[in-house]
Amino acid sequence: MKLHLLAFAAHPDDVEIACSGTLLKHLQKGYACGIVDLTLGELGTRGNAETRMEETLEASKVLGVSVRENLDLGDGFFEHNNSTMLKVLSAIRKYRPDVVLANSPDDRHPDHSRAAKLVNDACFYSGLPKIEDGQETWRPNAMYHYIQDRYLKPDFVVDISSQIELKMKAVICYKSQFHDPDSEEPTTPISTPEFLEYLIARSRDFGRTINVKFAEGFICSRTPGVDDLMGLF
Repeated sequence: MKLHLLAFAAHPDDVEIACSGTLLKHLQKGYACGIVDLTLGELGTRGNAETRMEETLEASKVLGVSVRENLDLGDGFFEHNNSTMLKVLSAIRKYRPDVVLANSPDDRHPDHSRAAKLVNDACFYSGLPKIEDGQETWRPNAMYHYIQDRYLKPDFVVDISSQIELKMKAVICYKSQFHDPDSEEPTTPISTPEFLEYLIARSRDFGRTINVKFAEGFICSRTPGVDDLMGLF
C-alpha cells in the first residue's frame, strides 16, 4: 500500500504523544498515513505488551490511520544492525512513503535516539538496489524527527489547533501509561496528571511561535527546500 506519510516509533504511544496532530491534519486533507512501531513497549513500567497492543488498536481507530504494524524488534534491546536495518527498510519499501517521521535524535529514553538513527539510515539504504529483499527500491523525499520529551528547538512547527482535541483523545487511549487514579501500578514521569497538562502546554508553546493555538515541532535531518515563499508563515 502506497502511503504519503509514514511515522515510525520506538514504542506504541510515541507517535500519539509527539506527532499525532500532524498525522491527523494530513489524514483530514486526504493523505494516506500510517504508523510502524518498532517494539511492543513490553518493558514499560506500567501495563504489559498485551494491554499496550489493545490500547494501540484503540488509538489507531481514533486516528483513522490507513495502516499500523509492529516490527517487534525488542523493547530496550533492539540494535542498529543488519537484521533491524533490513526490517525497517523493508517497511519503507513496502509502503513507499513520500515523507517519513521518526523519534527525536536526542531524548530521555535511549530507545528514541537509537530509533531515530535506525530509521534515518534505513531511509537512505532502502534506495540502494544492491540491498535485496524482494521489493523495489524506494527512498523517501524527506525525513523529519518529531520532538518528544526533551525540549529541542524545532526547525519548523505544524499548526494542529483543529486537531488537538482528537490528538488528546488518541493519547488517553493508553490508559495503562497515563494518569489513572484507580491504578495501583508504580508512578512514572508520564503517569502523573501533570503530564497530560504538559502535553497541552508544549503544544501551546510551539503554537505561539507561529501565532496559532497549538502546534507540534519537528527537526530536519537535512535542509529542506522551499518552492513557494507564499506558503510559509
